[in-house]
Amino acid sequence: MATSEASEAPAAEGGLKRVIGPKLLVLFVIGDILGTGIYATTGAVAGKVGGALWLPFAIGFVVAILTAASYVELVGKYPKAAGAALYTQKAFKVPFLTFIIGFMVMCSGLSSASAAARAFGGDYFQEFTDAVPSTLISIAFILALAGLALRGVSESVKTNMVLTVVELTGLVVVLGIGAWAVVTGDGEPSRLGEFEASGTGYALITSVLGATALGFFAFVGFEDSVNMAEETRDPVRTFPRAIFTGVVVTGTIYVLVALVSSLLVDYRTLEKSSGPLLEVVKAGGVAFPPKLFALIALFAVTNSALINIMMASRLCYGLANERVLPRGMGKVLRKRRTPVTGIVFVTLLAVGLVSTGEIAGLGDTTAFLLLCVFTVVNVAVLVLRKDRVEHRHFRTPTILPVIGAATALTLASPLADRAADVYIRAGVLIGIGIVLWGVNKLVMKLRHEEMAGTGNG
Repeated sequence: MATSEASEAPAAEGGLKRVIGPKLLVLFVIGDILGTGIYATTGAVAGKVGGALWLPFAIGFVVAILTAASYVELVGKYPKAAGAALYTQKAFKVPFLTFIIGFMVMCSGLSSASAAARAFGGDYFQEFTDAVPSTLISIAFILALAGLALRGVSESVKTNMVLTVVELTGLVVVLGIGAWAVVTGDGEPSRLGEFEASGTGYALITSVLGATALGFFAFVGFEDSVNMAEETRDPVRTFPRAIFTGVVVTGTIYVLVALVSSLLVDYRTLEKSSGPLLEVVKAGGVAFPPKLFALIALFAVTNSALINIMMASRLCYGLANERVLPRGMGKVLRKRRTPVTGIVFVTLLAVGLVSTGEIAGLGDTTAFLLLCVFTVVNVAVLVLRKDRVEHRHFRTPTILPVIGAATALTLASPLADRAADVYIRAGVLIGIGIVLWGVNKLVMKLRHEEMAGTGNG
């Protein structure tokens, strides 16, 4: 890839303190990607594709790299903490489109947190007790996270580093069990080429695309890291290495975990489990305590859910402050200084999602929303090539965002075999955003007319 970098990024007056170095940023990116996706949706992906579980993750890895290249160019060009919404506004200058992209990112965080809640209340939690219905546990989990967010939970990058190590530990355990199985001759290699869909035609293609679209849920998170641009030392030089390293490390781990999972457990067994990696640990023939692994998994999905709840509530707060959503949604608690209205709003939506969706559907909704966003971001890179900036920055080869936009759009399209409820759920969420946008525009118009009338009087 062609690249040009500067030693210094443009600094903004009164900006955020730049405290994040290259190593911490790499760990932050890895920690953002790791979590619910691989721990919870591996079984659902297996149910769509069969024993060739590794293939959707390998394709998702390629798609993630393509889109990551676009994000790297844009964050180097515009090192600001606004992400996809900023790039959309600069490229197309259509406020409504910018709002929709920002709201879709917020909703993707909610559906991701809801998938994590479903995973928390599923087989991992029930390794300890099955006395409480999983839906009730999932709702209680969301409410508990909302309570923490209201108290002012602050996830520092160093804390994220510790959480990342814990999440990685669980996946290393799975890979270690897989290595032992290979050495001892256990497992069934023939499953690695087994497809759920019969034949080699359209059904097989849509099956693989559908599994890839769902599996892509495991790769989301790297796009959040661009919001740390204003707190990163020398972001123009640091971000290319950090994002690419993070995606490559997690992508490699995911493909290996998928290989091990299929090698040791039949895809039909994985499909039925909301804690698929726990099934792998139990089948590995190694005396690793299942309850300990379940605890690690619970920790991983909790971290993912909390980060997403906080991200969504603060994005809601930011949109309200920008007068894009009703101003009341930007209200904060007087003492805690936390976005109370935003937290309540996103919590209600999350409870609704948890009550009406399962892990696969919620994960697929997250992936669908972000694939739509990624399509726009990849196009924005090309549009913004005409916008020159004074500093040097990473520039991805033109063909990569072209392929990135095409692949993201294909995976977001009906060609990817996904259930109708995914489109309905995403449509309802976006519809709520459009209603709020319309109400806000109406209120602002009435206030303007009222002020104009008062001035004339």
